[in-house]
Amino acid sequence: MGNPDIAIYLMKNVEMTVEGETLIIRVDLSKDFGKSKSGKTIIVASTEGNVSVPERDEKIGLNIYRYPD
Repeated sequence: MGNPDIAIYLMKNVEMTVEGETLIIRVDLSKDFGKSKSGKTIIVASTEGNVSVPERDEKIGLNIYRYPD
């Protein structure tokens, strides 16, 4: 069994760090994870639902997308 104190999130192209009281989010805007479920947009990054901010009580849910050319 894994350590229950370690959370593993299957995020797409999202890197989060906390510096002091500031949340830093890094996303490579050149990435493409294919079409959304509706097919209307292209997924660039997602937390895949709500996840905990590293070492904090806050939660975040993030989706970044673009419309096809």
